[in-house]
Amino acid sequence: MAALGTARCLFRSYSRVKNVQKSKQVLVRCSVRTLCSDTQDNALSDNAKPQITDPAVQDILTRITGLDLQKVFRPMKQELKPPSYKLMTDEQLEQATELAREQAKKLLKMPPILPERKPINDVLSEDKILDGMDTAKYVFTDITYNIPHRERFIVVREPSGTLRKATWEERDRLVQTYFPKEGRKLVAPLIFKEENLKMVFSQDRHEDVLDLCLVQFEPDSSEYFRVHAATYEDLDKHNKYELLRSTRHFGGMAWYLLNARRVDGLILDMLKKELFQDAVSLVSLFNMVHPNSESAQEAAREQATGTNLLKIYAQKESQRSGYIELALQAYEQMAANSSAAIPLR
Repeated sequence: MAALGTARCLFRSYSRVKNVQKSKQVLVRCSVRTLCSDTQDNALSDNAKPQITDPAVQDILTRITGLDLQKVFRPMKQELKPPSYKLMTDEQLEQATELAREQAKKLLKMPPILPERKPINDVLSEDKILDGMDTAKYVFTDITYNIPHRERFIVVREPSGTLRKATWEERDRLVQTYFPKEGRKLVAPLIFKEENLKMVFSQDRHEDVLDLCLVQFEPDSSEYFRVHAATYEDLDKHNKYELLRSTRHFGGMAWYLLNARRVDGLILDMLKKELFQDAVSLVSLFNMVHPNSESAQEAAREQATGTNLLKIYAQKESQRSGYIELALQAYEQMAANSSAAIPLR
């Protein structure tokens, strides 16, 4: 009987909270309107900075990602099946290749990059009468279909009698319980522990880690950010950028390094691999993201392009200017030799 009485109290509290929540929504709408004028200036300053969703930014990141069909369509570990062979004319082969390019572009589409979500610490009520009535937490979840998971009402009743909104971690676990997502586990795989990540990185399996991270975590969760940051840092530390080139994760890595103002290693890697235009595009994007940097201002004054743009970056911004200048000299010398080798007609 005591347990039944406790359950009744809990459900009454839950229904009261839902009614209060509905009335609060009206108040929140009004308060948001009054705060708009106060936050307008901050919003304008934030909007002035290029975002990764901007078409110009997307175009540059897609271009420097590369399109290697052999890498995109490389064999994956799966059930063994006999290969299929087709006889094609040259025209059919060209059409099949073009179709493969279109499919590869879809596979190389970058995952979403969102701001990290803020913690949920909302306490709805303190019912001291329920303090100590049970040792377990009670969770109430709205499992109505056809509503976004972010809008589901999920609350937790603590043994102390506190009724609060569920944290993001609790929400993710409960949503996965009632609406399972294929490939996602209730408990994150051990591979995401820091000590295990180091071992996986030593095996050059950075892409596998990022692919699994996309399935396991929400794109604005703290764990998602932690795993991506650790992966990008390891790639930058060991100059292993090639592991993500021509994958859907290359643009995210470049964007991370751009915002951290640490693209020297990536620029050097591009120059060593004779990807001159990619290096120029990366510096152009750096100047877009950091318009107040000395490199951006000097390039704007001189309207610099090509080699001059890279030289200005090396002089004004780079921490490894000597290496970049040497790489540029080697590229210019190679270009000069190639031009001289062309026979005159």
